Amino acid sequence: MKLNHKLLPMIDYHKAKELLWDPRAIDCAQDQRDWAVMSAEERDLILRVGALFHAGEEAVAHDLAPLLVAVRRAGGHTEDEFFLTTQIFEEAKHLEFFDRWFDEVVGGEVDLASFLGEHYATIFYQVLPEALNRLLIDNSALAQAEASLVYHMIIEGVLAETGYHGFHQALQGRNLLPGLVQGLELVQRDEARHIAFGVYFLQRHVQANPQLWVVIEERMSELLPAALNIVGDAFIPYGDEVPFKLDVAEMVTFASDQFNKRLRAIERVRP
Repeated sequence: MKLNHKLLPMIDYHKAKELLWDPRAIDCAQDQRDWAVMSAEERDLILRVGALFHAGEEAVAHDLAPLLVAVRRAGGHTEDEFFLTTQIFEEAKHLEFFDRWFDEVVGGEVDLASFLGEHYATIFYQVLPEALNRLLIDNSALAQAEASLVYHMIIEGVLAETGYHGFHQALQGRNLLPGLVQGLELVQRDEARHIAFGVYFLQRHVQANPQLWVVIEERMSELLPAALNIVGDAFIPYGDEVPFKLDVAEMVTFASDQFNKRLRAIERVRP
């Protein structure tokens, strides 16, 4: 077997090595000072969205491995296997970062689960594990495609991207929580590779099995309402006075645009 280093999975596998970062190296000292003087409402929103990321990274770190197993069993795509090993490692780092930030900046016992709503539970604790665990007994192209669209397109491509957008608007212009901002930028850089792999992976499956396009389109559209509700739910407790003056309608529109961007990228290879 000879590896094809020109394929996107191998290109991004090499990038993962070149762009290695350590969550322990991020300085959270200024974050601790900023946190102490932020308003209760501001802290509440950061906790709420941060909890979505913390729990989300924990869920995806636990659930990704079956995709690597399925690709290995199906055979013929060692380059995909190489890339997925980096993604599993990076998801563990992302969870480490959020866990460290909560410990060092927020401190004390925080009931993160209290910030997670019904729609969040549906995607992360029902749809995601069902799709990924299915791969342990079914490595078909259909099962692989459904797992990837849930993981790479909905969770990373829509929800995480919208979360980064919200944090950027809330914090960067105000020069607040620089450690959190730096960590988020590094996590987003990793996940840009994950999303690119997901698009490549689904395109590869559609090219080999054109009938999968209809399944992908229908399944993503089924999951979109729950994803948009997760975004909207994060702001319900604040009514018309959303901390940092974030625009809820703009956030939901941004999430919808991310969804359409991912769907169009896959559709480009449709016969």
